[in-house]
Amino acid sequence: MVQTPTGAGKQKGISNLAQAEERTAWWLLLPSLIVLVAIAIYPLGRVFYSSFTNERFASPGHRTEYVGFSNYLTLLTLTIRAIPYEIDPATGERIYQNPRLFLRRLDTPRPFDQVRTFELFGTRYVLGATNARFVNAVIDTLVFTVANVTFTTLLGLIVALTLATKFFGRNAMRTAMLVPWAIITVVSALIWEWMFKSNRSGFFNALFDHLNWADGNIGFLTEPLLQLPSVIIMDVWKTTPFMALLLLAGLSTIPNELYEAAEVDGASKIKRFFSITLPLLMPTLAVALVFRTLDALKVFDLFQVVFGERRYSMASFAQDMLISNRDVGLSSAASVVIFLAIFIFAIFYIRLLGVERNA
Repeated sequence: MVQTPTGAGKQKGISNLAQAEERTAWWLLLPSLIVLVAIAIYPLGRVFYSSFTNERFASPGHRTEYVGFSNYLTLLTLTIRAIPYEIDPATGERIYQNPRLFLRRLDTPRPFDQVRTFELFGTRYVLGATNARFVNAVIDTLVFTVANVTFTTLLGLIVALTLATKFFGRNAMRTAMLVPWAIITVVSALIWEWMFKSNRSGFFNALFDHLNWADGNIGFLTEPLLQLPSVIIMDVWKTTPFMALLLLAGLSTIPNELYEAAEVDGASKIKRFFSITLPLLMPTLAVALVFRTLDALKVFDLFQVVFGERRYSMASFAQDMLISNRDVGLSSAASVVIFLAIFIFAIFYIRLLGVERNA
């Protein structure tokens, strides 16, 4: 006589089977976990460790020691001070002290250097930092990221909406659109560097001189006020196709029946865009914004090729500290700051835009 298993026996069998499947899953994941530890977790941990030391690169006589948060204090210590002034007896105007010299005369454990000056409620202040180059790199990277993502998203959306409509040569346009994105960043940076040359041998200066808009000597890459807008234009030109490609893929998932029904109801194109296209495109747009923002925050090659040591992004500053200054500790601390900035932005975007919920 065949005995049927009891309820408890069935539960035990199911539990054993689930445990066996779980063990099998872990064994199958083990090779991937080993590779992940080797190429990601260990290097990241090594960078975190080095950021708390005074380790130097290619310095045989140097003794590496634990320095705590000294590298982070060097990078991130800031001060804001009102600049002293005197009243000119002849004119009654304020004559301010040199902000850089004023900061250097301060009696502080760490010397400060000038980052920015600004006026607030009639008083002039100076923002100082123990490492002004890094603080300027952070400011430039954030401005670059915000401007880049904004223009890339707007232009990418316009291009995607255009390519989603039917017109002669649409397929050729879709293919040609990818050319800027496919060009290596170093190559495109060198091309744009020639176009932005500060004399008539540059394309834009020659064009403006021909149109009598300028004298042909605009320092696009030498004038501090024009440097950042110039590299933003370079990167927007290169990365807009990527954004357009992602948004075009999202547009292709929206059913045409919705547009047809809205058209029958008499909805205008603008109303269809805000009522149908934009809400249904939001999940794709959220993912595209995350990718684009994180990519812009870690920009390196563009700044390195165009500016070298004249102006830094956060990533190019970290590289310069390692290669030029051979300061592994300070370079590692800068890299950790970049990692934390990217991590915080990613969490912020995911929560704000609801990437997981939309997906």
